[in-house]
Amino acid sequence: MASPDGASGVCGSPEETELSITLTLRMLMHGKVMAGGSKGETVKRIREQSSARITISEGSCPERITTITGSTDAVFRAVSMIAFKLEEDLGAGGDGVSAGRAPVTLRLVIPASQCGSLIGKAGAKIREIRESTGAQVQVAGDLLPNSTERAVTVSGVPDTIIQCVRQICAVILESPPKGATIPYHPGLSLGTILLSANQVRGHSISR
Repeated sequence: MASPDGASGVCGSPEETELSITLTLRMLMHGKVMAGGSKGETVKRIREQSSARITISEGSCPERITTITGSTDAVFRAVSMIAFKLEEDLGAGGDGVSAGRAPVTLRLVIPASQCGSLIGKAGAKIREIRESTGAQVQVAGDLLPNSTERAVTVSGVPDTIIQCVRQICAVILESPPKGATIPYHPGLSLGTILLSANQVRGHSISR
């Protein structure tokens, strides 16, 4: 059962409709944040407690794409747990209250075709989200390498970040991406793509 201030309130849709929505959220994170030990205890715990499906991209690059899929409530629970885990990591080693409330940052990865709706006319929508949540929100001007996606950086204490992500998700649910989306893959360079294409072309010519 969603709480009165849950996503149903943000999206302005009936609770029954909200429960039928499957949301997918992609975030760019350091792999070690979600590892939490040799067997990935952190991501396992978040999966179990949030009921969301969470996958982490493979690769040697320090940054990975964390994909969270599930009902809106499950996704927001997972984001909440990740935000508090980041705050806990930042506060580790500090014994003061202020150290435990250091601002944390999440980097969402969103198709560029949806960023216009998120920014709004003359920046009105993103300004409204900043003012109503107290979080800092920044939409990158450039596309992520070899993709049609942009990074949306959200900073603040976990409580403000969670409200901010809720509002961002409300916008992207109302404004589906236009055209094909080329997803961002960390560490995949244009040189690698060109090399692979040349190798394929070379084999086809030699045959």
